[in-house]
Amino acid sequence: MLSRALILFFSLILLATSVRAGEPAKETPAPSKHGWWWYEREPEEKEEKQEKKEERKEARRLPSLSEHTLEELWGMHPDDFQPLLIAFHKKAVMAPTIENVREYYIVQDIAKRKALAFTNVAATVIQKFPELSLERDYPNAVPGKLAKVRMQTEELAAKINEAREHFALVYFYSPSCGYCAEQNEILSFFVSKYRWQVRAVDISRDSVLAELFHVRAVPYIMLIHKESEEFMPVAIGVVSLAQ
Repeated sequence: MLSRALILFFSLILLATSVRAGEPAKETPAPSKHGWWWYEREPEEKEEKQEKKEERKEARRLPSLSEHTLEELWGMHPDDFQPLLIAFHKKAVMAPTIENVREYYIVQDIAKRKALAFTNVAATVIQKFPELSLERDYPNAVPGKLAKVRMQTEELAAKINEAREHFALVYFYSPSCGYCAEQNEILSFFVSKYRWQVRAVDISRDSVLAELFHVRAVPYIMLIHKESEEFMPVAIGVVSLAQ
């Protein structure tokens, strides 16, 4: 009797062990793969999106003349008035209604009147303090302009005559060049007026010299220093005497 009870007991133990062994093993949960290490960006905050939307709405808010008085517009700082004028203009272009265009012209009229007021005061200041005037250097009257041109011409002629002793011109040309014929006359007048030394070089006969100075097109005028080997191209193509 005792032996049968022991056999039954051990049989139950073996049965329970086999059932437990047959159950699938539970997998260990994988570690979480979130964050910058796993190349995951943090989601944008809803508050930031809302703020950006509000900023865009605020930036596109259209101005209205009912928000400003004429006295306020007249005394407004230029840094504030100019963008406001531009905003009214854009509003009128975007929605060209009679009211929008009227408001823009009202603000524009204030801008013109402010500019006219400044011009009138500036004229008064120049009359009271003539030393601030630019008429001496930049005359507006015709006689003053003619006198300025004459003075500039005389100053230029003096500099050219002064440089005549130290510099000379080398003129590259070709008999088959139509532009060179026009440049010949201009250069002849220059020599007659300022008495400069000019050496004419026909590139069809003296190609070596033309190649030495990298002459690729004619007419070509080069300035050389008589007392050194310095040189500088001054004209390529036909140029006038003033140039």
